[in-house]
Formats: sequence, C-alpha cells, structure tokens
Amino acid sequence: MDSVSSLIGQHALIGICSHIFFIGITFYALQSLMYEKVFKKNHVFQVQLLFILLSIAIGSTVSNFFIAISTWSRQLPFLFN
Repeated sequence: MDSVSSLIGQHALIGICSHIFFIGITFYALQSLMYEKVFKKNHVFQVQLLFILLSIAIGSTVSNFFIAISTWSRQLPFLFN
C-alpha cells in the first residue's frame, strides 16, 4: 500500500510542476504580443489579468496534453503483452 500512495504522490508532484512550468512558458510567450494596439489605454490591470488568465488556460491545456501523452506512452507496452 505504501508504494501506491508514493506513486500517487509522484504523479501529483509531476502534474503540479508541469502545470507551473507550462503556465510560466505561456506567460513569457504572451509578453511578446504588442497589446497596446489592441486594448484600450489606461486599462493596465485588466490587460495584466487577462494575460494571467490566458496563461493559466493555455498552459494548463498544454500541460494536460503532455501528461496524457506521457501516460499513454507508458501504457503502450500493455498492448503487446
């Protein structure tokens, strides 16, 4: 039973780290946009909040994709047993 709980903890840690990593990368990538031309002036807080929410949405989606690919690739050997 100890190994099962340890494995669950490892998966949780990998998921948290993956999400934080991809959210950070997404936030960094979104900073390259020239948002001054799209959004209203003097709405800095709203634009920053939008960037944070977009970073979370996109980063979590990408992270879930990579976690799913990783899980599926670990399950492929069962196809040949």
